Amino acid sequence: MTRRAIQDFATRCASIAQSQKPEPNGRHGLSHAAPVRVLVAEDFVPYRRCICSTLASLCGLQVVGEVSDGLEAIQKAVELRPDLIVLDIGLPSLNGIETARQICKLVPEAKIIFLTQESSSDVVQLAISLGARGYVVKNKAGTDLVAAVEAVLSGMRFVSSPQALENLS
Repeated sequence: MTRRAIQDFATRCASIAQSQKPEPNGRHGLSHAAPVRVLVAEDFVPYRRCICSTLASLCGLQVVGEVSDGLEAIQKAVELRPDLIVLDIGLPSLNGIETARQICKLVPEAKIIFLTQESSSDVVQLAISLGARGYVVKNKAGTDLVAAVEAVLSGMRFVSSPQALENLS
């Protein structure tokens, strides 16, 4: 990702956060009795920091771990038992699809949202068939990441690409 793309994402996230009604504690968005524990798996550090910052600003979410590759994501998922995992597909050591396959076996209660550059309907369908609850394309993350988190935590599915969603059965 380019520096410009990261800046655009950060700007969009900031505008979303400003448009939401703040909670008394100054945080935005979701409210749950206990914080939702989140693990973020993204190999590009500046983008991962932006994701974590966005998620940490939402009321009811707690980022409990950050990792940069697939094998580390599996290890941390088993160790931390997060409620939600935001997972890139293009991870080193083990791609996100294979990582999700393992996590779904080892930590079946964790909900997975893919956040990736991959936008083909075949990849979206594969991700959903593996058990992912959400799929956000990175170029739509500024508008879709928060919506995806809210939908998934409400028991629904979320897919950024309308074309891919039409093909899901």
